[in-house]
Amino acid sequence: MSELTIKQAAERSNKIRDHYHSLERKHHGSEWSVEEDALAFLTDAGLVGRLTMAQQGRWPVGESEDAGLEHKIGECMWWLMVLADRMDIDGEEALEKFLSTTEQRFGL
Repeated sequence: MSELTIKQAAERSNKIRDHYHSLERKHHGSEWSVEEDALAFLTDAGLVGRLTMAQQGRWPVGESEDAGLEHKIGECMWWLMVLADRMDIDGEEALEKFLSTTEQRFGL
């Protein structure tokens, strides 16, 4: 698998989101709002927490949830790219600023 840049991931994420918008219009008559997208992200982030607990043996599950956890982490990353785009935020720039500021704070 080749290396994926943040820009490439964001472009692919937005194409996928466009397809979901088509489904939303078909089934609900309108696209989800930015707020609904944010709520969907938070729901998936909560599932990452639950699946992490299961993976670490702190929440009872029948079978291994590693595949589900990997999928949900990827989905959360996808949601963040979609949300950044919908709110006119350059995700790559936002990440760079966060990393630089935090590295400076810790003297790294």
